[in-house]
Amino acid sequence: MVKQLKITPSKLTGACLIEPLVHGDHRGFFMESYNDHIMKQNGIHYDFVQDNQSLSAQPGVLRGLHYQLNPKAQTKLIRVISGAIYDVIVDIRLGSPTFGQWQGFILSEYNHCQLLVPKGFAHGFCTLVPNTQVLYKVDEYYSPEHDRGILWSDPVLGIDWPTSKPVLSEKDEKHPLLKDAEINFNFGL
Repeated sequence: MVKQLKITPSKLTGACLIEPLVHGDHRGFFMESYNDHIMKQNGIHYDFVQDNQSLSAQPGVLRGLHYQLNPKAQTKLIRVISGAIYDVIVDIRLGSPTFGQWQGFILSEYNHCQLLVPKGFAHGFCTLVPNTQVLYKVDEYYSPEHDRGILWSDPVLGIDWPTSKPVLSEKDEKHPLLKDAEINFNFGL
């Protein structure tokens, strides 16, 4: 059996880095960016219903930290199709031994890595180079009434972003601190 992907668990239980098998030669490369059968063989069982894509024209664009409340919470499978990002997840599951902890990952068009972010995590990313395009699958449709966020610069989280002066949306400038955020996720449920 040919190895189709490498899965590396995150230090935050439930999240993982996925490295697909990339076939490259003098012409470029080919890879299966998503194969439901292979994902399920590797314990990744989600029914993705929507693909989202963003373009950030300049480095230092920071999007996040975002999540949707239950019952419209989303699992995300994130990858970069051009450029590079510093991708961050924060555990916001009440009762989790890693509640309030974060982990960062470099995702790029060159490493082909994907990040699986389960429900119960806030997610954000900062672009590292111009013209970065991010594509991600979600297993629940966007719901404005369940859309929430945490301030990217919350000092309690202490996220080590690759910029001190990010380019932010008006919405992302105004998110609450973690201690004031509305959260309805429970660890182990």
